[in-house]
Amino acid sequence: MKTLILYATKYGATAEAAQRMADKLGGATVCDLKSDNIPSLVNFDCVILGSSVYAGKLRKEARAYAAANSAALCQKTLGLFVCGLHVDISFFYKNYPPGLPDRAKTKGFLGGIFDPKKGNAAERLIMRAITKQSGYVTTLDDEAIDQFVDAIKK
Repeated sequence: MKTLILYATKYGATAEAAQRMADKLGGATVCDLKSDNIPSLVNFDCVILGSSVYAGKLRKEARAYAAANSAALCQKTLGLFVCGLHVDISFFYKNYPPGLPDRAKTKGFLGGIFDPKKGNAAERLIMRAITKQSGYVTTLDDEAIDQFVDAIKK
């Protein structure tokens, strides 16, 4: 199964999760949605689409891509994932086009990373309030990534 992993990230945690997935899948093509060279979906059997979460929403690149390609994505083996410090399953239904979350073979919350060196002052303040920590926080979950990949392979 030829797999394309598309992601949108602000500081790199989603890119890291996408690469970990690609390593476990072996041979997957990984592409940042900010790239001008996004391959055609025609060339892939499976598409995995992921984004980081900010203020309860997907990154704009992921929202736009999902909206513009919803019909084509529904014709593929589809996986949807998000990276952040906390979301629940309703997030997928609030942020993806209608029908797309139901069509996905698997949906996963893979954790996230907050590096205060990469965030601005407002982001550091918000994260300190939410996590009660002021330093580097990682919740990227290799077990969740393994489960996601296993579900895609079935």
